[in-house]
Amino acid sequence: MKTINKFLAVMALSLMGQTVSAQMVVTNNRANAESQLRKLSIAEMAIKALYVDEVDEQKLVEDAIRGMLEKLDPHSTYTTPKETKAMTEPLNGSFEGIGVQFNMVEDTLIVVQPVINGPSEKVGILAGDRIVMVNDTAIAGVKMSKEEIMRRLRGPKGTIADLRVVRTGIKDLLTFKVKRDKIPVHTVDAAYMLRPGIGYIRVGSFGATTYDEFMERMALLKEQGMKDLVLDLQENGGGYLQAAADMAGEFLNPGDLIVYTEGREVPRREYKAARNGSFRDGRLVVLVDQFTASASEIVTGAIQDHDRGMVVGRRTYGKGLVQRPIELPDGSMIRLTIAHYYTPSGRCIQKPYEKGDKKSYEKDLLNRLNSGELTNADSIHYADSLKFQTLKEHRTVYGGGGIMPDYFIPLDTTRYTKYHRELAAKSIIIQQNLRYVDKNRKALKKQYPDFASFKANYEIPQTFIDAIVKEGEKQKIKPKDAAELEKTMPYLKLQLKALVARDLWDMNEYFSVFNEDSEAVKKALELLQ
Repeated sequence: MKTINKFLAVMALSLMGQTVSAQMVVTNNRANAESQLRKLSIAEMAIKALYVDEVDEQKLVEDAIRGMLEKLDPHSTYTTPKETKAMTEPLNGSFEGIGVQFNMVEDTLIVVQPVINGPSEKVGILAGDRIVMVNDTAIAGVKMSKEEIMRRLRGPKGTIADLRVVRTGIKDLLTFKVKRDKIPVHTVDAAYMLRPGIGYIRVGSFGATTYDEFMERMALLKEQGMKDLVLDLQENGGGYLQAAADMAGEFLNPGDLIVYTEGREVPRREYKAARNGSFRDGRLVVLVDQFTASASEIVTGAIQDHDRGMVVGRRTYGKGLVQRPIELPDGSMIRLTIAHYYTPSGRCIQKPYEKGDKKSYEKDLLNRLNSGELTNADSIHYADSLKFQTLKEHRTVYGGGGIMPDYFIPLDTTRYTKYHRELAAKSIIIQQNLRYVDKNRKALKKQYPDFASFKANYEIPQTFIDAIVKEGEKQKIKPKDAAELEKTMPYLKLQLKALVARDLWDMNEYFSVFNEDSEAVKKALELLQ
């Protein structure tokens, strides 16, 4: 009996100890956290007060924040106030400025296109104009950076930019007073009819206005007779989750799961189609590649898992980490990973990574190329544990990072020669294109009054090619031999024709030219036709 009583007493003390121990753990954890914060603060104050050389306290703190984040996942980041503004502006849907697309030829700003109904177009600025002065400050021939020129052209809505412009055929400088306004930033790059009944929409990123842009383009294509759609998400690096979820919902039934997120401290949150989608019945093909990431992978995964459409291309990037923006008092920002993205079938979109090893993570695409994954379907292997089933037709799809397409399109490494890469890297192709269009704009518009006649009949003149080759030689860029030069020509001519179309019309025409030679687009048309 004594033994039993002793055992019960020990058990009672043990249970009491567990309660006390739990309270102590909470207290100790709190005390430890406060201790670590004091430690960090003391280190910063000691360096500032005692270090042998002068230190920049702001940079010291920023380096400490970056140091902490670098030991986590590859997508937790810190940005300065300036970097934060530059990063968020393209996604916010607008900025304030004069409204021109421009490029630099040597030291001169040439207007490629004024924004339709923008402030510059309203006062009469034309494609081909050279802006040489802004508010009595010369910006041409003075080695001013493109960023500095953009800063001078942009400004608060309602302010005036006093511009001096050189126009071909006009002897004197022209003066324009442009009242700055909000300039829309479009994230839907192109939308046109690929073939009778088949529409094409390319989405470049997911921003604040993407859904509205997408719906507007869908309506226009339906008016033109669209029954089926090719949705191009190639090179789409992502953006706002809600914009992607809203767009994906247009292809699904109400209540269909689009994506869910879950993390250590973040409970599962589901995003579902809110209503009957406006395009639930037409056939759908989604184009993806190794640069398709994040929000665009959410759209692709939802469409594939619900057996709503076919996915064509190469395995997507595999960026499935949810970042929460934490705004700091000075306008800087921490984007901290708090959860993972999962497709409706339960696939984790995020590819594997080692904490703190950003270099290996950044080499992933190169490793895919070297392993043959981007060029040969037979080089792709998945473990049985990574197999998942689609929700309606129960087809096998694969997890393990990224979205594997239903139809593989190999990367054509033969069309990009070393000679072409070097010409592009030195901006010779872009610069010579601007010169060519600037010189021949009126003649081209007269000869090809509409895009249909241009697309059917225009060919790149040999003089245009000769100018590129000559400029390359000036900068010590030459083909290895005649064979490399010949091999470079087909893709170079296609690229130049697309660029000329863009500068004479817009991005719809650019992609209309390029897509005629796209293997992914050809496969989409084959599936739909």
